[in-house]
Amino acid sequence: MRDREFDFRDADFERIRRMIYEYAGISLNPGKRDMVYSRVARRLRQAGLNSFDAYLDRLEVDGEEWQHFVNSLTTNLTSFFREAHHFPVLSEHAGHMHGRHRRTLKIWSAGCSTGEEPYSIAMTLIDTFGSWTPPVKILATDLDTQVVRHAAEGIYPMERIEKMPREDVKRFFLRGRGGREGMVRVRSQVRDLISFQSLNLLGPSWPLKEPFDAIFCRNVLIYFDKPTQYKLLSRFHPLLHPEGLLFVGHSESLAHAADLFRLQGKTVCVPVARGRP
Repeated sequence: MRDREFDFRDADFERIRRMIYEYAGISLNPGKRDMVYSRVARRLRQAGLNSFDAYLDRLEVDGEEWQHFVNSLTTNLTSFFREAHHFPVLSEHAGHMHGRHRRTLKIWSAGCSTGEEPYSIAMTLIDTFGSWTPPVKILATDLDTQVVRHAAEGIYPMERIEKMPREDVKRFFLRGRGGREGMVRVRSQVRDLISFQSLNLLGPSWPLKEPFDAIFCRNVLIYFDKPTQYKLLSRFHPLLHPEGLLFVGHSESLAHAADLFRLQGKTVCVPVARGRP
Protein backbone atom coordinates (compact mmCIF):
# COMPACT_ATOMS: atom_id res chain seq x y z
CA MET A 1 0.00 0.00 0.00
CA ARG A 2 1.36 3.42 -0.90
CA ASP A 3 2.41 5.83 1.81
CA ARG A 4 -0.35 8.12 3.00
CA GLU A 5 -0.28 11.42 4.77
CA PHE A 6 -2.66 10.12 7.46
CA ASP A 7 -3.03 6.67 8.97
CA PHE A 8 -6.37 5.26 7.76
CA ARG A 9 -7.33 2.15 9.71
CA ASP A 10 -10.08 -0.34 8.99
CA ALA A 11 -11.81 0.97 12.10
CA ASP A 12 -11.77 4.52 10.70
CA PHE A 13 -13.33 3.42 7.42
CA GLU A 14 -15.99 1.37 9.20
CA ARG A 15 -16.80 4.29 11.48
CA ILE A 16 -17.24 6.60 8.49
CA ARG A 17 -19.41 4.01 6.74
CA ARG A 18 -21.63 3.71 9.80
CA MET A 19 -21.92 7.46 10.34
CA ILE A 20 -22.88 8.33 6.76
CA TYR A 21 -25.28 5.37 6.55
CA GLU A 22 -27.07 6.28 9.78
CA TYR A 23 -27.41 9.92 8.74
CA ALA A 24 -28.05 9.77 5.01
CA GLY A 25 -28.68 6.09 4.21
CA ILE A 26 -25.70 6.09 1.83
CA SER A 27 -23.95 2.72 1.57
CA LEU A 28 -20.19 2.94 1.01
CA ASN A 29 -18.84 -0.39 -0.21
CA PRO A 30 -15.20 -1.41 0.40
CA GLY A 31 -14.31 -0.34 -3.14
CA LYS A 32 -14.95 3.28 -2.08
CA ARG A 33 -12.20 3.22 0.56
CA ASP A 34 -9.63 5.19 -1.48
CA MET A 35 -12.25 7.74 -2.48
CA VAL A 36 -13.31 8.17 1.15
CA TYR A 37 -9.71 8.62 2.25
CA SER A 38 -9.03 11.23 -0.43
CA ARG A 39 -12.12 13.31 0.30
CA VAL A 40 -12.07 13.16 4.09
CA ALA A 41 -8.29 13.72 4.24
CA ARG A 42 -8.92 17.13 2.68
CA ARG A 43 -11.16 17.94 5.62
CA LEU A 44 -8.45 16.85 8.09
CA ARG A 45 -6.00 19.28 6.47
CA GLN A 46 -8.60 22.05 6.49
CA ALA A 47 -9.32 21.43 10.17
CA GLY A 48 -5.63 21.22 11.10
CA LEU A 49 -5.95 17.70 12.53
CA ASN A 50 -3.49 14.84 12.13
CA SER A 51 -5.63 11.73 12.61
CA PHE A 52 -8.94 10.35 11.40
CA ASP A 53 -9.77 9.38 14.96
CA ALA A 54 -9.50 12.98 16.16
CA TYR A 55 -11.47 14.25 13.17
CA LEU A 56 -14.31 11.75 13.61
CA ASP A 57 -14.50 12.61 17.31
CA ARG A 58 -14.82 16.27 16.36
CA LEU A 59 -17.77 15.50 14.11
CA GLU A 60 -19.74 14.42 17.17
CA VAL A 61 -19.77 18.00 18.50
CA ASP A 62 -19.14 20.28 15.51
CA GLY A 63 -22.29 20.72 13.43
CA GLU A 64 -20.66 22.93 10.82
CA GLU A 65 -17.82 20.49 10.21
CA TRP A 66 -20.34 17.64 10.09
CA GLN A 67 -22.00 19.33 7.13
CA HIS A 68 -18.62 19.70 5.40
CA PHE A 69 -18.03 15.98 6.04
CA VAL A 70 -21.38 15.01 4.49
CA ASN A 71 -20.78 17.31 1.52
CA SER A 72 -17.36 15.78 0.92
CA LEU A 73 -18.88 12.32 0.49
CA THR A 74 -21.65 13.42 -1.86
CA THR A 75 -21.03 12.64 -5.51
CA ASN A 76 -22.11 15.46 -7.83
CA LEU A 77 -22.05 14.13 -11.40
CA THR A 78 -24.68 15.65 -13.64
CA SER A 79 -25.25 17.56 -16.87
CA PHE A 80 -27.96 19.48 -18.69
CA PHE A 81 -30.58 17.17 -20.23
CA ARG A 82 -28.87 14.05 -18.89
CA GLU A 83 -30.83 10.94 -19.90
CA ALA A 84 -32.47 13.01 -22.59
CA HIS A 85 -35.29 10.54 -23.31
CA HIS A 86 -37.02 11.66 -20.10
CA PHE A 87 -37.73 15.21 -21.21
CA PRO A 88 -40.12 14.54 -24.12
CA VAL A 89 -42.00 12.23 -21.74
CA LEU A 90 -42.17 15.04 -19.18
CA SER A 91 -43.37 17.50 -21.82
CA GLU A 92 -46.20 15.25 -22.97
CA HIS A 93 -47.13 14.43 -19.37
CA ALA A 94 -47.21 18.10 -18.34
CA GLY A 95 -49.41 19.03 -21.28
CA HIS A 96 -51.80 16.19 -20.45
CA MET A 97 -51.97 16.96 -16.73
CA HIS A 98 -52.55 20.68 -17.21
CA GLY A 99 -55.13 20.10 -19.92
CA ARG A 100 -57.01 17.70 -17.68
CA HIS A 101 -56.75 19.44 -14.30
CA ARG A 102 -56.23 23.13 -15.19
CA ARG A 103 -53.98 23.93 -12.27
CA THR A 104 -50.35 24.73 -11.51
CA LEU A 105 -48.21 21.63 -11.87
CA LYS A 106 -45.75 20.65 -9.15
CA ILE A 107 -42.49 18.88 -9.92
CA TRP A 108 -39.79 17.74 -7.52
CA SER A 109 -36.14 17.23 -8.45
CA ALA A 110 -34.93 15.10 -5.53
CA GLY A 111 -31.15 15.00 -5.50
CA CYS A 112 -30.75 18.02 -7.77
CA SER A 113 -26.97 18.30 -7.32
CA THR A 114 -25.59 21.47 -8.97
CA GLY A 115 -28.91 22.29 -10.64
CA GLU A 116 -28.63 21.05 -14.21
CA GLU A 117 -31.61 18.71 -13.77
CA PRO A 118 -34.17 21.22 -12.45
CA TYR A 119 -33.04 23.82 -14.98
CA SER A 120 -33.49 21.23 -17.75
CA ILE A 121 -36.99 20.56 -16.41
CA ALA A 122 -37.79 24.28 -16.41
CA MET A 123 -36.48 24.80 -19.96
CA THR A 124 -38.51 21.83 -21.16
CA LEU A 125 -41.72 23.22 -19.67
CA ILE A 126 -41.08 26.72 -21.01
CA ASP A 127 -41.02 25.10 -24.44
CA THR A 128 -44.02 22.87 -23.68
CA PHE A 129 -46.27 25.81 -22.78
CA GLY A 130 -44.64 28.34 -25.12
CA SER A 131 -44.24 30.80 -22.26
CA TRP A 132 -41.55 32.10 -19.92
CA THR A 133 -44.12 31.71 -17.14
CA PRO A 134 -45.53 28.19 -17.56
CA PRO A 135 -48.05 26.99 -14.94
CA VAL A 136 -45.44 25.02 -12.98
CA LYS A 137 -43.63 25.11 -9.66
CA ILE A 138 -40.38 23.18 -9.41
CA LEU A 139 -38.85 22.15 -6.10
CA ALA A 140 -35.17 21.17 -6.21
CA THR A 141 -33.52 19.59 -3.18
CA ASP A 142 -30.20 18.04 -2.27
CA LEU A 143 -28.46 16.88 0.87
CA ASP A 144 -25.31 18.86 -0.02
CA THR A 145 -25.75 22.46 1.13
CA GLN A 146 -22.86 23.72 -0.99
CA VAL A 147 -24.22 22.41 -4.28
CA VAL A 148 -27.69 23.76 -3.45
CA ARG A 149 -26.21 27.24 -3.11
CA HIS A 150 -24.31 26.77 -6.36
CA ALA A 151 -27.44 25.52 -8.11
CA ALA A 152 -29.51 28.51 -7.02
CA GLU A 153 -26.93 30.88 -8.54
CA GLY A 154 -27.21 29.11 -11.90
CA ILE A 155 -23.64 29.92 -12.98
CA TYR A 156 -21.69 27.34 -15.00
CA PRO A 157 -18.51 27.08 -17.09
CA MET A 158 -19.09 27.21 -20.85
CA GLU A 159 -18.15 23.56 -21.33
CA ARG A 160 -21.28 22.49 -19.42
CA ILE A 161 -23.48 23.71 -22.29
CA GLU A 162 -21.35 22.65 -25.26
CA LYS A 163 -23.71 19.81 -26.20
CA MET A 164 -26.85 21.96 -26.09
CA PRO A 165 -28.31 23.39 -29.33
CA ARG A 166 -26.95 26.88 -29.99
CA GLU A 167 -30.44 28.39 -30.16
CA ASP A 168 -31.25 27.03 -26.68
CA VAL A 169 -28.03 28.43 -25.28
CA LYS A 170 -28.94 31.87 -26.63
CA ARG A 171 -32.46 31.68 -25.24
CA PHE A 172 -31.77 30.30 -21.80
CA PHE A 173 -28.31 31.60 -20.83
CA LEU A 174 -26.41 34.86 -20.49
CA ARG A 175 -22.68 34.93 -21.25
CA GLY A 176 -20.36 36.25 -18.58
CA ARG A 177 -18.15 39.27 -19.12
CA GLY A 178 -15.03 40.57 -17.42
CA GLY A 179 -14.30 38.40 -14.41
CA ARG A 180 -17.12 36.05 -15.47
CA GLU A 181 -15.76 35.46 -18.98
CA GLY A 182 -15.92 31.80 -19.90
CA MET A 183 -19.01 31.35 -17.71
CA VAL A 184 -22.73 31.42 -18.40
CA ARG A 185 -25.71 32.09 -16.16
CA VAL A 186 -29.20 30.67 -16.47
CA ARG A 187 -31.63 33.50 -17.25
CA SER A 188 -33.69 34.78 -14.35
CA GLN A 189 -36.95 33.73 -16.04
CA VAL A 190 -35.79 30.11 -15.78
CA ARG A 191 -34.37 30.45 -12.26
CA ASP A 192 -37.61 32.00 -11.03
CA LEU A 193 -39.51 28.77 -11.72
CA ILE A 194 -37.42 26.83 -9.20
CA SER A 195 -37.24 26.80 -5.41
CA PHE A 196 -33.97 25.32 -4.09
CA GLN A 197 -33.52 23.95 -0.60
CA SER A 198 -31.35 21.51 1.34
CA LEU A 199 -33.14 18.30 2.30
CA ASN A 200 -32.03 14.96 3.71
CA LEU A 201 -34.14 12.31 1.98
CA LEU A 202 -33.57 10.02 4.96
CA GLY A 203 -34.53 12.69 7.48
CA PRO A 204 -37.46 12.05 9.84
CA SER A 205 -39.83 14.38 8.00
CA TRP A 206 -40.11 16.30 4.74
CA PRO A 207 -41.68 19.78 4.78
CA LEU A 208 -43.46 19.07 1.50
CA LYS A 209 -47.06 19.29 0.36
CA GLU A 210 -48.48 16.75 -2.04
CA PRO A 211 -49.37 16.01 -4.71
CA PHE A 212 -46.44 16.24 -7.10
CA ASP A 213 -47.22 15.63 -10.74
CA ALA A 214 -43.71 14.31 -11.34
CA ILE A 215 -40.77 13.37 -9.16
CA PHE A 216 -37.26 13.10 -10.57
CA CYS A 217 -35.04 10.90 -8.39
CA ARG A 218 -32.39 9.87 -10.88
CA ASN A 219 -29.09 8.23 -9.97
CA VAL A 220 -29.83 8.70 -6.29
CA LEU A 221 -31.23 5.30 -5.31
CA ILE A 222 -27.98 3.58 -6.38
CA TYR A 223 -26.29 4.99 -3.27
CA PHE A 224 -28.73 3.20 -0.94
CA ASP A 225 -29.18 -0.47 -0.10
CA LYS A 226 -32.46 -2.19 -1.06
CA PRO A 227 -34.25 -1.74 2.30
CA THR A 228 -33.38 1.96 2.32
CA GLN A 229 -34.48 2.30 -1.30
CA TYR A 230 -37.83 0.75 -0.42
CA LYS A 231 -38.23 3.07 2.57
CA LEU A 232 -37.57 6.07 0.34
CA LEU A 233 -39.92 4.88 -2.41
CA SER A 234 -42.66 4.26 0.15
CA ARG A 235 -42.35 7.93 1.16
CA PHE A 236 -42.46 9.12 -2.45
CA HIS A 237 -45.63 7.13 -3.18
CA PRO A 238 -48.17 9.19 -1.19
CA LEU A 239 -46.55 12.43 -2.39
CA LEU A 240 -47.12 11.59 -6.05
CA HIS A 241 -50.41 12.34 -7.82
CA PRO A 242 -52.19 9.09 -8.81
CA GLU A 243 -51.50 10.04 -12.44
CA GLY A 244 -48.00 11.28 -11.69
CA LEU A 245 -44.66 9.98 -12.96
CA LEU A 246 -41.50 8.96 -11.13
CA PHE A 247 -38.30 9.29 -13.19
CA VAL A 248 -35.33 7.17 -12.08
CA GLY A 249 -31.81 6.64 -13.38
CA HIS A 250 -30.76 4.29 -16.17
CA SER A 251 -29.14 1.79 -13.78
CA GLU A 252 -31.89 1.79 -11.17
CA SER A 253 -34.49 -0.96 -10.87
CA LEU A 254 -37.69 -0.78 -8.84
CA ALA A 255 -38.45 -4.49 -9.09
CA HIS A 256 -38.24 -4.81 -5.30
CA ALA A 257 -40.94 -2.12 -4.94
CA ALA A 258 -43.49 -3.56 -7.38
CA ASP A 259 -46.24 -2.97 -4.83
CA LEU A 260 -45.49 0.76 -5.01
CA PHE A 261 -44.49 1.52 -8.61
CA ARG A 262 -44.70 -0.14 -11.99
CA LEU A 263 -42.63 0.59 -15.06
CA GLN A 264 -44.43 2.52 -17.80
CA GLY A 265 -41.49 3.36 -20.05
CA LYS A 266 -37.72 3.44 -20.03
CA THR A 267 -36.94 4.28 -16.37
CA VAL A 268 -40.32 6.02 -16.03
CA CYS A 269 -42.67 4.65 -13.37
CA VAL A 270 -46.24 5.23 -12.25
CA PRO A 271 -47.62 4.69 -8.73
CA VAL A 272 -49.56 1.52 -8.02
CA ALA A 273 -52.99 2.33 -6.60
CA ARG A 274 -53.22 1.68 -2.87
CA GLY A 275 -54.69 -1.71 -2.07
CA ARG A 276 -54.08 -2.99 -5.60
CA PRO A 277 -51.03 -5.18 -6.50
